[in-house]
Amino acid sequence: MKHGHTCSYSENKANLLRRLRRIEGQIKGIQKMIENEKYCADVLVQIAAVRAALNKVGLIIFEDHTRGCVAEAIHTECGDKKIHELVDVLSKFIK
Repeated sequence: MKHGHTCSYSENKANLLRRLRRIEGQIKGIQKMIENEKYCADVLVQIAAVRAALNKVGLIIFEDHTRGCVAEAIHTECGDKKIHELVDVLSKFIK
């Protein structure tokens, strides 16, 4: 869905999609662990691994956004607005 914005992560698209497919596989693995009533601690370790992997995907997109969209906006009159947006997105991302 387009919102009149370009994405700064285009160069990382293949890497991001590969990471997301791996995360999807990890989620399916956790589902199987639950179905097979695996040990709780093992399930929790896998959940932590998925969170870390998803956070890494978010960090890559966040960095690309900062280096692309935000850096570009700073050189225009939209800089303050884009910085405010960045802070807002960061606060949601770290929750």
